[in-house]
Amino acid sequence: MQDQSLMKARSIYYNLFSKFFVYSKDVAVYLELVNILKLLEQNPLDNTTKEAITRILSKLDPTSNIALVQEYDDIFNNPETKNIRTTASYYDEGIESGKKRVEMLQFLAKTKIRRNEKEFVEYEDSVGFILTLMAELNELIVNGEEEYKNTQHCIFAEILNDFIEEFSKEVYEHEKADIFRDVIIVLKAFMDFERLYLEVSKPTPKEEVKIETPACEIISDEEKERRARNKALKAQGPKTEEANPEKIEYDVESEV
Repeated sequence: MQDQSLMKARSIYYNLFSKFFVYSKDVAVYLELVNILKLLEQNPLDNTTKEAITRILSKLDPTSNIALVQEYDDIFNNPETKNIRTTASYYDEGIESGKKRVEMLQFLAKTKIRRNEKEFVEYEDSVGFILTLMAELNELIVNGEEEYKNTQHCIFAEILNDFIEEFSKEVYEHEKADIFRDVIIVLKAFMDFERLYLEVSKPTPKEEVKIETPACEIISDEEKERRARNKALKAQGPKTEEANPEKIEYDVESEV
């Protein structure tokens, strides 16, 4: 019974994040999102998430999704700002539609869930699709289809867990993030809970590729002159005959 309650609670959170990270102008979806936030405000993971949810609700119009849609566009679609990439493949290889998408397709093949390409334009390894899928798998498990527990565990451990921290950092630090900064606070707290529940370790931070630049070389004025002379000599090209001082004739007019 306790496990069932936990599964339902997890479904609520995954549904919430699905609605934040899957682009939609549907007001009905937005109103459902607001209702989920109100529910979670009364039943938060901790005080920090409660405060974040309260701030989110204070910034959202209860009847209009304009503010949320605009901020989503600014973070993920606006060519005038830094666009945050959303796929696991990008954070894994720096490309879209890479190995992580192939892995997600393999996981999907083990389920009866498929991506509706007409309604969902992003790839199967996009954060919005993964969060939506996790919510649906939770619902199937709650309804007795426990064979999906392993699939859900593998998707979290091998796909979502690997890039969610880096993705969250990118969104949190984005210049246009306001509502989404608090969304990330709640998301990170829930991801920590998921790691405990699924017994998955937090990934180690990836090392940044450092390009070593040579130290500035300090040279004397004398060395500079020597290098300049060498450069000038090279520009003149090779000499065919060496000058002989004895062969040089001087035309000197005698003084009377």
